[in-house]
Amino acid sequence: ARVYLANRRQGNAKVKSRGEVRGSGKKIWRQKGTGRARHGDRYAPIFVGGGVAHGPRGNKHVKRKMSRAMRRKALFASLSLKVKTGKLVVVDGLEKLSPKTKVMSQAIEAITKGERENLAIILSQNADLVKRSARNLSGVSLLSATKLNAYEILDTEILLMMKDAAKTIEETFLPKRSIKQEAPPPEPKREIKEKKAKTKPKIVTGKTKEKNK
Repeated sequence: ARVYLANRRQGNAKVKSRGEVRGSGKKIWRQKGTGRARHGDRYAPIFVGGGVAHGPRGNKHVKRKMSRAMRRKALFASLSLKVKTGKLVVVDGLEKLSPKTKVMSQAIEAITKGERENLAIILSQNADLVKRSARNLSGVSLLSATKLNAYEILDTEILLMMKDAAKTIEETFLPKRSIKQEAPPPEPKREIKEKKAKTKPKIVTGKTKEKNK
């Protein structure tokens, strides 16, 4: 939640320094002889209407990063919490209703037993009619199954999930299991016969006989 809220900030707050305030740069009074403190123009930070010292400059970076594995764990932990508390309901057949706001409102009240404040509907990919009929309902927010995050789930009280959206969440956020292919059997080792080096006959000369003596 902290990472999501931090990334929503624009960080563009900016104030004017004394050099950016519009006005004359004339010295307000002479340097000596007045008994007052020495000053330059009237747009110094100590004067009313002057610039701001050490204020925000509009270039503050507040973006935070989170690994994909951590985002996945946070998402499924928040969904598990909704299941344990009984605040998550899987609904089938919403796309078959007539695309009218009144019909959708009656269906939601029948499912949630009148509790419609702070409610969210997780839409499947092909749910344009449901989106049109529920987007004007007060207290109802629409979430896409491919763009879910833990903060939006925890921020809602009741969560309605379309049946097809569960499969979309599984395909989008769960890691694809790699199919292990069977390794081919190892090739038989070829026996390498060592070749015996042929010894050359020694030639005995007269000099070698003298050395041996």
